[in-house]
Amino acid sequence: MADGPGGGAQRGETLLFLTDEQLRKGIEAMFFAYKGFTADPDRILETRGYGRAHHRAIHFIHRSHGTTVNNLLAILGVTKQSLNRVLRTLIKDGLVESRVGTRDKRERHLYLTETGQILEQELSDAQRARMRDAFRVAGPEAVAGFRTVLEAMMDGEMRRRYLRLTEGGQ
Repeated sequence: MADGPGGGAQRGETLLFLTDEQLRKGIEAMFFAYKGFTADPDRILETRGYGRAHHRAIHFIHRSHGTTVNNLLAILGVTKQSLNRVLRTLIKDGLVESRVGTRDKRERHLYLTETGQILEQELSDAQRARMRDAFRVAGPEAVAGFRTVLEAMMDGEMRRRYLRLTEGGQ
């Protein structure tokens, strides 16, 4: 068995005793947790006529100021048509600015406007509050374990992107 994020083969082998029912409960817990995690931002977005696709775009444009459209496509894993629809709305509404690349004129670099930054702050404040409360209840060991589980569930390329993003790079 190959080593994965957060531990080696031996650690993973000790978890093989999980039954299908225990795994099903974990899957259901993730569904319900995700519903809770997105509930507050969904309410905020709904008042503006936006959805989760807009939220994800705003989040990752904020995290990577000046990211290219192609990089955002790779992170979000959506079609170009779908992303363009979302970006057109965000640009038209004054939340995102698209600038031509300085080295490559074909590239479009994305930035949040001041209005976009305000919305991003409101959305992320709601999610950080929920995460902070949950992490406080769970404790530091559970938080570390939770992160390990999430990283282990990511596809290899997505994990590399995530690690680059969380280490401050793009």
